[in-house]
Amino acid sequence: MAVKIENQYSGKLPRNTLANLQSALDSVPREHLRGIERLRLVDVITEPRARMAAKGQELPALYHPRQGNQGAWFEIAITPLVQANQPFHKRIIPRLSFKGNLVGVVFSLIGQHYYLTLRHSVKRGAIEASVRAYVEKQLKEWNESQHKIRAKLFKPLQPTLERWSKSLAKKAAAEKKKKG
Repeated sequence: MAVKIENQYSGKLPRNTLANLQSALDSVPREHLRGIERLRLVDVITEPRARMAAKGQELPALYHPRQGNQGAWFEIAITPLVQANQPFHKRIIPRLSFKGNLVGVVFSLIGQHYYLTLRHSVKRGAIEASVRAYVEKQLKEWNESQHKIRAKLFKPLQPTLERWSKSLAKKAAAEKKKKG
């Protein structure tokens, strides 16, 4: 069963938002979406328990697990992703990175659902790291499917770039440890 996308956002959605959501959902294995009924786009998340947990920050998304006979569903707030209440010069970067951020949020919600309901071998304390690894893997695959030519060109260089990033991260950690 396909995930139903409900648009309850009061403003105008950024271009191709629904198509990007659908491509993200299509790129994930069907088993990972088992039990998800809908994905709702809203202005801001108004769940009182989530507000208390966020401590003043605006949540970009919320996973609603299955309760009784109602299936699990996702809620995505568009306003924190596009930062619509900010001045123009502070909205430029969020607008440019909206597509990637939106898909990353969707993958994190799917990862939460997958590890909380379908993967019983993961302990509660390890769910966050597992979801983070899941999001990275899915984003990498989705990005390669979106940019086929670029992915083919940079595929041979990828191991070298990853080695460089690891060595730079090690050096940064050593400098941070040395200073503090």
